[in-house]
Parts: sequence; C-alpha cells; structure tokens
Amino acid sequence: MEEINVAEHTLVPKHVLLNEEEKNDVLKKYGVSLKQLPRIVLTDPAIIKMNPQVGDVVKIVRKSKTAEETVFYRVVVRG
Repeated sequence: MEEINVAEHTLVPKHVLLNEEEKNDVLKKYGVSLKQLPRIVLTDPAIIKMNPQVGDVVKIVRKSKTAEETVFYRVVVRG
C-alpha cells in the first residue's frame, strides 16, 4: 500500500517551519509571546515530516478569495 503524504495534498495549505530569527521577527512584529499564538500539535500530519520541536513556529499560507493568500502562525505544542 502506498504511503500518502498529507502535507502535499491540494487541500492542505502550505506549512513552513520558521527558523529562530524568523520566529523572533514574527513575535516582535505582532507584539505577542509564544503563549499567545494559536497552537498546532507536534503530531499534526501536515507538519510531522518537518521534524518540528515544541516551541517552534509554523507559518501557514492559505489561499483566499479576497486577499489571494492569508498567513497564519501557530506554535508547536505536545499533543
């Protein structure tokens, strides 16, 4: 049976793991702490192959009918 890569499915938005500098830039830009960001679990199928660590930040880029694309940020937490 062939393994399905959920992250590459057309209905799954693009997920990008930010490096430390990008993560700090996002927190500073929006004036928030990691605790204030929405969460995504470590075992989420869309990010599991990125080998994220607890406390990492994931940038999610979704297609939008009104704005072309919208960006969301999630902090990685244990499930």
